[in-house]
Amino acid sequence: MNVVFTCGGTAGHINPAIAVANIWKERHPQGNVLFIGGDDMEQTLVPKAGYEFIGFESASFRRGLTFGALRHNVRAAFLIARAVQKCKKLLRDFQADVVVGTGGYASFPALQAAKMLHIPTCVHESNAMPGLTTRLVADWVDRVLICFPESAGHYRHPEKAEVVGMPVRREFIYTEKAAAKKELGLDDRPLVVSAFGSQGAREMNLAIGKLFRLEQDGGFPFQHIHAVGSFGWEWMPAYVKEQGVDLSQAKSIDMREYVYNMPTVMAAADVIISRAGASTCNEIAASGTPCILIPSPNVTDNHQEKNARVLERAGGAVVILEKDCTPQRLYQELQALLLDPRRCRDMRAALQNMSVPDSAERICDIVDRLAGGRG
Repeated sequence: MNVVFTCGGTAGHINPAIAVANIWKERHPQGNVLFIGGDDMEQTLVPKAGYEFIGFESASFRRGLTFGALRHNVRAAFLIARAVQKCKKLLRDFQADVVVGTGGYASFPALQAAKMLHIPTCVHESNAMPGLTTRLVADWVDRVLICFPESAGHYRHPEKAEVVGMPVRREFIYTEKAAAKKELGLDDRPLVVSAFGSQGAREMNLAIGKLFRLEQDGGFPFQHIHAVGSFGWEWMPAYVKEQGVDLSQAKSIDMREYVYNMPTVMAAADVIISRAGASTCNEIAASGTPCILIPSPNVTDNHQEKNARVLERAGGAVVILEKDCTPQRLYQELQALLLDPRRCRDMRAALQNMSVPDSAERICDIVDRLAGGRG
């Protein structure tokens, strides 16, 4: 059996595909896996995971009727049409039995090519609201795989939708808190973790810098690991110093450019502060870590707030809009959570109830059914 995964743009689309591919290869060691997508993060992440990747030039569409947007969209349409033709040849040569999309504009050409070649397809939508690519393909793919039951109502053919959750690395589910705290060398105080993506978020980094001062003024009641992101790493240390916090002396604060061992850090955390991208929300749910979510206001269809509200309604998250997120508000919310163990236990239970630990296995079951139906 030969399976093609197509994804693109961000790690939130790529990592779930890799998680499913890993399980599928465990089941079918003689099977073949190929990744097809744009020349973006996947050309680094996919080969690192041990899979063949073939890329093509692609582009997303821009909203608006400005001359610049129209010119960009004409070029994007040309690139997509060319990519579809390339994908048709790749799928024929690979003799693909199933094509699995995990979102991102770069996944559209391979899914379109599979449709034209009558190859079974499924698409996984990680957000509570379907993204543009999922909306474009949902009517004609064989299955639409969703994370949340309430998402089915957003599709014209809800009978195609199947709740499978979000594939996450097993470490997010099975890493134990005590072992994680020991590995990180933490003391008995609570741990707060804050991170706003690999690139970071300027407004949130500014707020965290001022939060550090409040922690210092309060006698460091908790430990704090903060991932600045690539854009903030150069200016953030000086900014924190301007706030009157000497990081060389403030041993309770661990500021890094990036958290490479996030499953361990999240398992050790008592509260995590983050954006509300689909991948992050599902990793939080899998680890059962109480959270304060600050959705990015700069995303299409406000999908991060919609993701965050799903966790909030379930009782697993505190949601603060960025415009309302002052350092003082953050500090008050943290104190309220950390001083209320019962509430934190309830939040952990709510999050774990939302999680689908066998998500990757469920998707593999569907892939196998689609391939079997073709045969």
